[in-house]
Amino acid sequence: MSGQRRLSQAISEGDGISLITPAADADAAAAAERSGAEGVVLHLNIPEVREATGLPILWRVDLAPGEALNAGADALLIAASALEDDAEHVERRWREVHDIGLECVVEVRDADELELALERLDPEIFLLAPQESGDADDPLASVLDLLPDIPAGKLAIADLEVTTPDEIAELERAGVDAVIVASHNLAGLVRAAPPEV
Repeated sequence: MSGQRRLSQAISEGDGISLITPAADADAAAAAERSGAEGVVLHLNIPEVREATGLPILWRVDLAPGEALNAGADALLIAASALEDDAEHVERRWREVHDIGLECVVEVRDADELELALERLDPEIFLLAPQESGDADDPLASVLDLLPDIPAGKLAIADLEVTTPDEIAELERAGVDAVIVASHNLAGLVRAAPPEV
């Protein structure tokens, strides 16, 4: 399959919350599409995934934007935490991602990173990925706490160990646009999603 698909379009069109799943290989990406996923996430450079699916691909691979585009990426992840170390480098990378036609998803783990991302980049798509630590809040609660600080019109993807339809429903009610779920949970969660009217 060829042609770029916009991740923002895939997760904002239609009713309800979108499900995105990691893909370990081309077969997993094709299976995700058949199971109703709206996108796939790659943690490794697997070029054959682009031919296996028409879903938008979010790259969490540390590649130069041009390399990611050539390998089939539709969107590239940038961590807001990197702004604290080298904001100029991150801003250059941000511009390069946009200049070549990829979408940019900015990962934020807490309110400080969210504020920094809004101030320096003003992204359209956020990946809410709270850190887990022994004394930290529940990750689901952390996502729900961050959500009101995301300006209207921006998209929010939750990166959580979500396993139940009730958790998906809670995220949807709160206004989350998409959630990354494990592929083995996908079929049950798609079936559990409320029917489109």
